[in-house]
Order: sequence, then C-alpha cells, then structure tokens
Amino acid sequence: MTADELISQRVISEEIEKIQADTRSGDDQPRLEFPPYRSTLLRHPTKELRHADPEGAELVAPVFGHSDVGRLESDLTVQRGGEPIGERIQVRGRIVDGDGRPVRRQLVEIWQANAAGRYIHKGDQHPAPVDPHFTGVGRCLTDDDGWYSFTTIKPGPYPWRNHNNAWRPAHIHFSLFGTDFTQRMVTQMYFAGDPLFALDPILQSIPDRTARDRLVATYDHDLSQHEWLMGYRWDIVLTGNHTTPMENENG
Repeated sequence: MTADELISQRVISEEIEKIQADTRSGDDQPRLEFPPYRSTLLRHPTKELRHADPEGAELVAPVFGHSDVGRLESDLTVQRGGEPIGERIQVRGRIVDGDGRPVRRQLVEIWQANAAGRYIHKGDQHPAPVDPHFTGVGRCLTDDDGWYSFTTIKPGPYPWRNHNNAWRPAHIHFSLFGTDFTQRMVTQMYFAGDPLFALDPILQSIPDRTARDRLVATYDHDLSQHEWLMGYRWDIVLTGNHTTPMENENG
C-alpha cells in the first residue's frame, strides 16, 4: 500500500471534524475541495466555467419524450434469465422546484451497486460477487405531478480507495437531465441509520447537517407491499432554501 492508502479512518474523521467546525452553517452544497475526500484535490474545477451556447447545444443534445423511455425501464428487478438477489425495494418521490411546483416529464436515471456492493463495471474489481441478473441501471419520466418511481434491489456498501478501510454507505445515484445534457444534475440517495455516514468523506463534504439529511430516504410503510418489497420515499427539490445537494456543484 502507498502512504495515502495507509491513512487511517481516525485521521480522516479528525480532518472532517476540524473542517466542519470551521465552516459556517447553511452551506448546503458539497465543497469543491474537501481534503478528506482525496480525489477532490485533483478533480475540482480551478478555472472559471465556460458558458455553452444553448442554441448550439440543442442541435446535438437529446430531447426526451414518452416514446424514448420504456415502461419496464424503471423496474431493475425485471431481468432476462432470472431475478436478482437481494432485498427488493421501491423508491418513490416527487421532483419539485423551490415553491413545491412539480417538475413534469423530467428524465430521471439511476445507477447503483448490487446487493453485494459490486457494480457491473470493469473498474470495479473488488472481491464481491457480480449478480448476472442485475444491471444496476434504470430510468423513467416524472408524471404530471412530478412523481417518479423505481423498483430495484437495495444496494450494499462497498470499499473504495480514498484511505485505509474506507467503505461507502449504501446509496443510489440519481441523474436528472432537464431538456438537454447541459442541464444535467447528479446526486445520491442514502438509507436511514447507516453507520457509515459519519465516516464517509463524500457525504461529509456537505458542511450543513440538515442538507446532508435531505439526501437520506425515509422508510414508507404505505409504499411497502405485502410479502413483496420495502418502500422508501425520497423527494428532490431543485431550487430554493431546501435544494437537494447536487454533485455537479462539486465539479
């Protein structure tokens, strides 16, 4: 292991505590540079953003409609050849603006690890099993009231190489596209009660605790289905004082 890989969780936790103690409350988006999250030191923007020509982008960017998204694409448990292994869940919520108005016909994409914490990706080679019946990707369009819904498998935590013995909390990645790629917003949804929250530099790069809490889904018993699945509710707010933290603010 390199020196960086041998950095202990205790050191990371101390760095996080010191930064958060020195940060003003109300800062609800991820920090551009957050030393405990090692890769931000190399990945975050260091120059002014260049503005794209919106009319030019519309010539090459996709326009999404009902004909582009299949009905079964929001059910990640429907796979060719068999059912995926793990806890079946449904995640449902509304996408709204800061005034609570629904964002209609919004393309929502998700991607996630399987129940063992493994992605189907050549870059993920840690020794956890690949589920041949789970791709970990899905998408849907919001309805007239801004609702989206996915049926999937609850993801497992997985190791990452930020520091020694580093594990990511279970999470699902969400992408919202607006009307073209220049409007894409990316965020993550977590599950309540995860013991890894306080140890995760990615989540802790958001200084404000209430903002971090907005990334955590709540269990919804009415959404659960008898002998079939567990239900979770998670809303996304795009503007205003209660905006959902987005990764694109972190470069």
